[in-house]
Amino acid sequence: MTTTPRFGPVTRRMVSEEVRDALLESIESGALAPGAQLPSERALCEDFGVARTSVREAVRSLVALGRVHKVGNRFHVVEQLPGLSVDPRKSRVRELFECRRVIEVSIARFAAERAGPREREELMRIAAIFSEDMELEEFRHADRLFHGAIARCCGNPTLRELYGKVLEGVFASEEFRTLLDSSSNAAAVRDVIAESCLAHRRIAEAIRDGDPDIAAQNTERHLDEVEQSMIDRMV
Repeated sequence: MTTTPRFGPVTRRMVSEEVRDALLESIESGALAPGAQLPSERALCEDFGVARTSVREAVRSLVALGRVHKVGNRFHVVEQLPGLSVDPRKSRVRELFECRRVIEVSIARFAAERAGPREREELMRIAAIFSEDMELEEFRHADRLFHGAIARCCGNPTLRELYGKVLEGVFASEEFRTLLDSSSNAAAVRDVIAESCLAHRRIAEAIRDGDPDIAAQNTERHLDEVEQSMIDRMV
């Protein structure tokens, strides 16, 4: 006679499930707000005292549940959670910066690999224009010159043209104009200019030195900082 096996309750759980549930609790409590960036993989490993594989599996589970999505190389809490509305301005900013990451990081990498001596010299000359005390209109002009110079360094006219269209979308957006509105946002404008001056120098130096990995990393870091600045100032 065959008997049906009976199973007792399981008390042990996978580490990744515990990490997932802890993150999910933070999301549902609002500690990780809609649109917030998750801590880095390294930070989560240190906080939870677990291996990277457990953190990665936990984050994959949150993506599958629709609570987290990937933007570039970072994971963010989804904007639209039950009972909450989406801020269309933030969605627009994220869309624009997704496009910038896809194109601009590659352009910086290509520029470091392909730029000639004169192009590298010209890029460094433009990077030297930036200073923390420059006026807003000077910064706007220099910013366009800088990004245009990087595009010329990449050696791909089609990519350069596409990049120009994306930048026009960013510069023409209401969100970008609001961020750089000196009349109502003077302190923020000074911060953006100071941060951008340093970021531009780092990007230019990596391209000058022919280091595509550092050029790409510095470009992505700069985009992350500008995007977050724009979103943080939206109320």
